[in-house]
Amino acid sequence: MNNLEKIIELDYKYLETFSNRKDTAWGAFFYNVNQPDYYDANHAHIHKPCSNPQAVIQEALAFYQELSIIPRFYLYDLVNQQELISELKKQNFGYEELISPVQLWNNQMQNKKIRESVTIEEVNDHNYEEAINIEGSIKELGGEVRAKAFAEEYKHEEYTHYLLRYNGAACSTACIFEHDHQARMENVATLEEYRGRGLIGELITYIQQEVSKRGLSHLWVFPITEAVEKVYCKSGFETIAKLKTGHAFLGGKSIQEIREGE
Repeated sequence: MNNLEKIIELDYKYLETFSNRKDTAWGAFFYNVNQPDYYDANHAHIHKPCSNPQAVIQEALAFYQELSIIPRFYLYDLVNQQELISELKKQNFGYEELISPVQLWNNQMQNKKIRESVTIEEVNDHNYEEAINIEGSIKELGGEVRAKAFAEEYKHEEYTHYLLRYNGAACSTACIFEHDHQARMENVATLEEYRGRGLIGELITYIQQEVSKRGLSHLWVFPITEAVEKVYCKSGFETIAKLKTGHAFLGGKSIQEIREGE
């Protein structure tokens, strides 16, 4: 299995922890009727060329509208999806293209020490409220929608959530999702008033130590901006690909608007 196949497999398994999946001839529907506004949980993923774009769009419209969910698409292999993209625009879908870096840890431990003022612990029933309050307060992660997703993830044994304290105050979180001896680091976040203090680097170092102890073969991360990508590079992550994807949506905000906290 090549790296791209590993990325797709891990991504689909990740999505299945908080959404339902229905495979199709061209990809898959992901949906969660209990969280219709959670974008990651409600998209049609198209990774195969479509010979009949109109039929694919109608299939997706019927599927999501029956569930009272706004139809949205993630498109891959854009070179071979131009007819589909044109048809989506004709049918009044908003459309944006996103460059998504894919980074893989080089498995080399960084020579970094965690400061005495910093403590890191797994999220459990005792500190759960502190962790969910952090993630639910950060607009870039989706705010209240992210808090609901956190509650669902916490129930799954594939996830390990971490909470960082600075001088005793809970201020940063992150998690890893494990599947088939691989891990994916997600939802790395710090409260705004604590940013710029190097806390994320220490949290990443701790997670890398945990991944190494567990004997996992890969630690992936999917940064949402080039600035975040550079932060991960400082922690031993190497950019192995930059995936160009399309996002089509019939209502609501664009992905770029969500990332910018609008």
